[in-house]
Amino acid sequence: MTPVFDWSFALEILPTLGSALIVTIQATLLGMLVAVTLGLVLAMLRRSRLRVVSLPVAFVIEFVRSTPLLVQMYFLFYVLPLTGLRMSPLATGIIALGLHYATYCAEVYRAGIEAVPKGQWEAATALNLSRWRTAVDVVLPQAIPPVVPALGNYLVAMFKDTPLLSAITVVELLQQSKMIGSATFRYTEPLTLVGLLFLALSLVAAWGVRGLEARLQRYGGKR
Repeated sequence: MTPVFDWSFALEILPTLGSALIVTIQATLLGMLVAVTLGLVLAMLRRSRLRVVSLPVAFVIEFVRSTPLLVQMYFLFYVLPLTGLRMSPLATGIIALGLHYATYCAEVYRAGIEAVPKGQWEAATALNLSRWRTAVDVVLPQAIPPVVPALGNYLVAMFKDTPLLSAITVVELLQQSKMIGSATFRYTEPLTLVGLLFLALSLVAAWGVRGLEARLQRYGGKR
């Protein structure tokens, strides 16, 4: 009788899944780097006093947030090359993840910035600090630590969205498990391992975010 779960087969395919896991982690970390960096830029631009800057940025944020990530991936992978701009499937996926989640991070940053007491802005103005110095030295050090948990949630969410990369031919973790299943007609082991790997890494990411939050609070993040 064939066992429901074959441990020897699971150990045999684990290295293959591990190589695909590297692609998944790479896409998540680089995509999140794009998201947190671009998100901060978008948040600052949306708060600009110049409506010619803030309104288009607000439109872009709402447009990207209101359209599916998968559609955006298809657009970047299949439509953008028609303009002459070609990227590898993995690079396209990383940019798509980064752009999509940057709009969510921008709103998180904006909420954190607007939560800084108005007196902080007034004190910086009284000290004749420029808007750049006020933002970098006064506002952002107080605004970012409280929003770290929300940014961490998007990190985990992005990690779980990486299977969408298979739609643009990236062989990530889930896609590799399906390829193994189609070749061996055994899906229980690869899909179970994928679920366990996603669970383990999501828990590690959540633990890391909590540690970062505690460190930021310890070094002046609390208000």
